[in-house]
Amino acid sequence: MGRPSKPIISKELAARAALTVIDELGVDGMSLQLVAKELGVKAPSLYYHFKNKAEMLAEVARIILIDASSNKPHIDADWREAQIELAIATRRSILRHPRAAPLMLQFFPRHLMLKPYDRWSHKFDVPPELQLLVIEGIEKLTFGSALLGAMSRANGTQPMPEFEAEDYPHLDIAMQANTLDEEAMFVETLRRFLSSF
Repeated sequence: MGRPSKPIISKELAARAALTVIDELGVDGMSLQLVAKELGVKAPSLYYHFKNKAEMLAEVARIILIDASSNKPHIDADWREAQIELAIATRRSILRHPRAAPLMLQFFPRHLMLKPYDRWSHKFDVPPELQLLVIEGIEKLTFGSALLGAMSRANGTQPMPEFEAEDYPHLDIAMQANTLDEEAMFVETLRRFLSSF
């Protein structure tokens, strides 16, 4: 099927329409025809911007990450607090679209983060040999927390399954002692990780 000679819609508009469909029907339920219907165009219009469905899904993953990056901390802020702000924004962006979260693994747009990683790494008051540990740690804590939280939301399950206290007494003590909600626990974990450097 050939591409139209002129674009009827923008690439970003199409990706956002795809995200709307995914929010409702999940990744498996999304089709180019449904995205076109959401936009009020014919499916061939999408081929101006995307070769196939996979390319569109990669753009959806990119949009989720770009939406998170719109929250930019002050460049002179303490780098640890700035990284926590960015991590919270990224996590929230993913959690706003729990059914799209698997795309962050399948089409992880790490190339978008290279420039920010380069910009921030020289602000870290840690030796160069530890800077990649900081970057990797923040990334894994953020995306791991977001993806686990998103899967729970998408499936309608609790992050921690219910259990009998007598079967897991030590875990029960830890659960009873915890006063933090899911986001606060993520922030505290990240803060403790960063304070170790």
